[in-house]
Amino acid sequence: MDTPPVESTRERLLNIAEQRFGEGGYEGTSLRAITVAAAANIAAVNYHFGSKEALLRAAVARAMAPVNTERRRRLDQLEATGQPSAEQLIRAFIEPGLDLVLRRGERGAIVARFIGRVAFDPSRRIRELYAAEADPVEARYLAALQQALPRAAPESVAFGYVNMLGLLALHQSQALSRAPGTEDVDDASRLAENLIAFLVAAFDRGLRA
Repeated sequence: MDTPPVESTRERLLNIAEQRFGEGGYEGTSLRAITVAAAANIAAVNYHFGSKEALLRAAVARAMAPVNTERRRRLDQLEATGQPSAEQLIRAFIEPGLDLVLRRGERGAIVARFIGRVAFDPSRRIRELYAAEADPVEARYLAALQQALPRAAPESVAFGYVNMLGLLALHQSQALSRAPGTEDVDDASRLAENLIAFLVAAFDRGLRA
């Protein structure tokens, strides 16, 4: 029987930080609580990351990497074939975000809780830390949507875009109530299609009126 791979100290610290920051927020989670749960010490945090904030930054970067990579890949592909439509852009943005939560079992729920906490943290510094990981890709999507909707004012598209982010975050957070392993592919696909259809209609009717 194959034995599962042993986690490195760095991986354990990231996994525990992801879980504890997601549950208690940045200010509500002590570095000691993380190191005790990870069977490590403060020296290990300093060695691998340098500080508590740097540990948070590394955890955010790791959590966002799959979504950012897939969104970037899809956008590159769309732009390589011409001017993408608003529907294509919305789909390319929404599906990776939902997939992170709905199709990845228990880890998806942990990541969703963690990202939600960081993205909406009361501290502006922590929100900016999250934005530093998400903004480069999100800014490209916003610019592409503004090009796809030339009849709408840029500020109106930006307003719709912010609301798209909020609606996606809402559905990601609702997924937290699911028991691990109960994800249904058909249900996930249906949710994605309904959300995309709603957003396409909102952009088309609300911003072009």
